[in-house]
Formats: sequence, C-alpha cells, structure tokens
Amino acid sequence: MPADRSASVSPLRAGLACRCPRCGKGRLFSGFLTVAGCCKVCGLDFSEIDSGDGPAVFVVFVVGIVVVAGALWVEVKYQPPYWVHAALWLPAIMIGTLGLLRPFKAVLFALQYKHRAREGRRDEF
Repeated sequence: MPADRSASVSPLRAGLACRCPRCGKGRLFSGFLTVAGCCKVCGLDFSEIDSGDGPAVFVVFVVGIVVVAGALWVEVKYQPPYWVHAALWLPAIMIGTLGLLRPFKAVLFALQYKHRAREGRRDEF
C-alpha cells in the first residue's frame, strides 16, 4: 500500500472500477451509492472524503445536454407526437442518470483523495 498519494492508482481507473483510490482493489461502495466505511484491503478510512452533490451536477449536465439535443433533433427531423418523446426520453433520462451517477461519484471521490481535498476549517485561516 503506497503511502504517497501521487504514486497511488490512477483516479480515473479507480473511479471507473469503483475501487479504493489508494490500493485500487477494495470496493468503494457498500450499496448502490453508499460509500463503504473503509477499504477492506488497505484499510483506508473513507469517512474523511465526501463528494457531496458534485457528481449529480455533472451527471445532470451530461445527460441533459444529450437528451435535449436528441429531443430537438428528433422533433425537427420527424415531428412525432408528444407520447413518442415521452417514450424515448424518459427512459433515456433514467438509464443515463442511474448509469452515470455511480462512476462519476467514484471518480470524484478518487480525485478528492489524490488532491487531499476537504472542507476548509476555520482554524486553518
């Protein structure tokens, strides 16, 4: 287990695999989006790292751009009834958000670990 954070596993690789940002082997999540308490392999405490709402914001931007662009293109090209838009884009939104939220959260978590990002403390100023 490397002590130096710069020698740790790539944050992108660890995040996309949903693995520990230090060793790259332990599971990051204990549930769908619930971060485990610590790494079962290297013992890294995950409680100090919190991604907050950041991953959700990025997912909303990515899925929103794709869905809006797709809906506009379908509307201009085919002019379907509204129920077709609902049938196309509601599942796309659900699949896109649920499919991207976990890896985005894991990558942001790994980046926070690598860069030692944490909340500012009043006594640090």
